[in-house]
Amino acid sequence: MVNYNLAKILREISVLLEIKGENFKPQAYEKAAHSVEMLEQDVREIYKDGGIKALEDIPGVGKGIALRIEEYLKTHRVKDYDKLKKQIPVQIDELFSIEGVGPKMILRLYNKLGIKTRAQLEKAAQEGKLRDVEGFGRKTEENILRSIGFLKKDQGRFILGFVMPTAKMMLEKIRALPEVQSAEYAGSLRRKQETIGDLDFIVFSEKPGAVIKKFLDFPEIKHVYSQGEHKSLVRLDTDIDADISVISPKSLGSALIAWTGSKQHNIAIRTLAEKRGWLLNDYGLWDGNPSTIAQGKGKLLASKTEEEVYKKLGMDWIPPEIRNGTDEITAALEGTLPNLIGYGDLKGDLQVQTDWTDGDHSIKEMAEAAKKLGLEYICITDHTKSLAMTGGNDEKGLLKEMAAIDKIQKQVSGIKILKGAEVNIMKDGSLDIDDETLAKLDVVGAAVHSHFNLSEKDQTARIIRAMENPNVDIIFHPTGRIIQRRDAYKVDMDALLKAAKRTKTVMEIDAYPDRSDLKDEYIRKAVDPPSANFGGGGGVKLSIDTDAHSIHHFQYLEYGIAQARRGWAEKKDVINTRGLKKMLEQLK
Repeated sequence: MVNYNLAKILREISVLLEIKGENFKPQAYEKAAHSVEMLEQDVREIYKDGGIKALEDIPGVGKGIALRIEEYLKTHRVKDYDKLKKQIPVQIDELFSIEGVGPKMILRLYNKLGIKTRAQLEKAAQEGKLRDVEGFGRKTEENILRSIGFLKKDQGRFILGFVMPTAKMMLEKIRALPEVQSAEYAGSLRRKQETIGDLDFIVFSEKPGAVIKKFLDFPEIKHVYSQGEHKSLVRLDTDIDADISVISPKSLGSALIAWTGSKQHNIAIRTLAEKRGWLLNDYGLWDGNPSTIAQGKGKLLASKTEEEVYKKLGMDWIPPEIRNGTDEITAALEGTLPNLIGYGDLKGDLQVQTDWTDGDHSIKEMAEAAKKLGLEYICITDHTKSLAMTGGNDEKGLLKEMAAIDKIQKQVSGIKILKGAEVNIMKDGSLDIDDETLAKLDVVGAAVHSHFNLSEKDQTARIIRAMENPNVDIIFHPTGRIIQRRDAYKVDMDALLKAAKRTKTVMEIDAYPDRSDLKDEYIRKAVDPPSANFGGGGGVKLSIDTDAHSIHHFQYLEYGIAQARRGWAEKKDVINTRGLKKMLEQLK
């Protein structure tokens, strides 16, 4: 999150410099922002180990930007940034996140209408004032209002994959305290939801006061909202809140259930306990009512482990990712819960971008990074020609890249490099690469990158036509959404899934944290048989891919697996859980 916050400042400097009409500097700051955001190591550790020279070794970071990074790490401020903000006092992060609003537009809005914030822009659009500004019209106002409405939905929430490094670091520090017997994530963090409101930790210790005291001494804490003998709520220096609760180890199982949630799940299982004359609370499953238990007369039936509590209720243990208070309760009672895909089950990644188009690293570097993580194969899927901003390959470019992969494969052992492409689906459903060239690739992924505002009928027909191409193996990021930035385009998902099954087209779960596309509800429809009455046709094959543009992105496979688990997907449903030969047999 420190990397994320620093990158945000560097990116805002880039936009502010572009607003001022500067040449070259905006691109330099944008490149540095991207590099800092993609770092696998905390920038504070890089500086601690090697000083200003180590910062200059970060790609795209020269001496000037390195000095500003050093200034931020020492003071949490950058004077040049503060100076630019005084000259152009607009909320860059608020305005730039609105779809279609760029630097020049921000400047015009500020100069003509004095607009500094998203709220001011929304008000001006609602009142029809934007039409007085050159280049604006009714359609622009409508698009801005639609985008602002979408952004409001997830306000105050954080994307799981972007805050998980902070959560992991904090959990490791908590577990290292000598008074702590064990500690776990809680709430939506443990359920691996797409977005979370804060970081919840549940700690098991017989010395809660000592744990809280030492927790509050962590240097990452910049503000304490509240503290007590067993609980504390703080704000971290990465501007996310963290909640810690300390419970006796004797209540580990029941407390984990209570603090993991969801609310609907807890209500359902507590109701189940009540029907049997029992009470389930944070401290255990009891034979008795609240009054007798409060008097110490209740009998403790289970509390030490989650498995013990669920078993006493006549249920199988339920994975946190599917604790939604819906049909997981019935499945657990009937013994029909799915055997969810595991976090170590993937053998390959079928969507990988390189520096042939818009990736940060070479084919060889991406292959070696994937090999280090234990993957058996990757597929290089650089963009194609109609996506001009990425420098996409045309047919000749693809053939050259295929030849390059053959040469690189001879230099890299222990991992297979497959030849593929992320082919653009045109407005009418045709592809921007000819079939003769596509037939030479190992894997063809197709994706929508334009015309997001088509009607549901036309968008659905467009994608189905692409599925019907015998060369298209996978539909990448099938709904096009980017969490907190862009809503999904309108499609009839039931129709798409039926077409995917009919044409034997794989539907991707894009693991990049702000995509997480397909949504869990669509994954459930894809994998559930018709007898499950969940609305899907079942039998649709899935792939889980990172959409990696950097060697650091392969770690995102974890979040794609979490997404699949929330959608009740099993190992057999995901083609890249198989070895290379059997995976290829799943393709057209």
